[in-house]
Amino acid sequence: MPVKKQKPNTQTILVTGSAGFIGFHTAKQLLESGHHVIGMDNFNIYYDYTLKEARNAILEDFPNFTLYRGNIEDIEFLRAVFESHTIDKVIHLAAQAGVRYSIENPHVYIQSNIVGFINILEEMKRVGIKDFIFASSSSVYGENKKVPFSEMDRVDHPISLYAATKKSNEKMAFTYSHLHGMRCTGLRFFTVYGPWGRPDMALFKFTHKVLLGEEIEVYGHGRMMRDFTYIDDIVSGIIRSLEKPASFEIFNLGRGEPVKLNDFIKAIGVSTGMKVKKKKLPMQPGDVTKTYADISKAKKKLGYKPKTSIDEGVKNFVDWYREYYKR
Repeated sequence: MPVKKQKPNTQTILVTGSAGFIGFHTAKQLLESGHHVIGMDNFNIYYDYTLKEARNAILEDFPNFTLYRGNIEDIEFLRAVFESHTIDKVIHLAAQAGVRYSIENPHVYIQSNIVGFINILEEMKRVGIKDFIFASSSSVYGENKKVPFSEMDRVDHPISLYAATKKSNEKMAFTYSHLHGMRCTGLRFFTVYGPWGRPDMALFKFTHKVLLGEEIEVYGHGRMMRDFTYIDDIVSGIIRSLEKPASFEIFNLGRGEPVKLNDFIKAIGVSTGMKVKKKKLPMQPGDVTKTYADISKAKKKLGYKPKTSIDEGVKNFVDWYREYYKR
């Protein structure tokens, strides 16, 4: 496939985790804007890899997309990518995801989220790339009682290894910003959902079972509250962070409106037109009762404005799910 010439004011941007949920949507938006995207993903089997391949197939249709398959903890693999391209900026979204999985498989998180993270920073330092956007998580707030969660709050008590790795990433990025003059922006995502989402997330699992007429397991008796944030709103925050680099910043990216899990499930019932059968269960280890983002900083400094309602976002997901799985 011939290489497409870039438009004026476009850049070459490395997006790690490009076949993942958020990475795919971010890369697609950048490609549609005319940027050249270097995608990187290991296509692991944490969930159905065919979904990742389907996302990637869409990206591969763009002539300004280049994919590399490999692990970010493999420094030789990374070095080859960084030496093959003149990269302007890095959006680092690759990570081992999942709070509960981190309890069962801790070493995977250390390799991907810690070793992989420092490898990216070291390669950026080596070749002189200054702009770094990276994914953090609302899980860093742990069981903080004060809501909404603010970037000014202390985050010293993560209650899962996944959260601990994300807190570590923020500290590592700050160090590289201080020592090497990198412009680092960390984004704390709050419960992202939408089309092409991960099968291990609640919306995906619930929709699957509801459409089959099966009972869904609802932890915390459905009283847990989450700041459900639609994928398009998250991507808008990522792009705005890319366009407004700072020496070091942390931003919450959420909807700013917590919703009870039971109400979220109700929206699934409305969108599917099916009766929802619920089995209510207690909280699981590592879960928190409430997440709620103070997004005033992102609004002020980035111009971040989430727009998608729960009803609209859930309907968009259900429509995609039915089309993709022909149900």
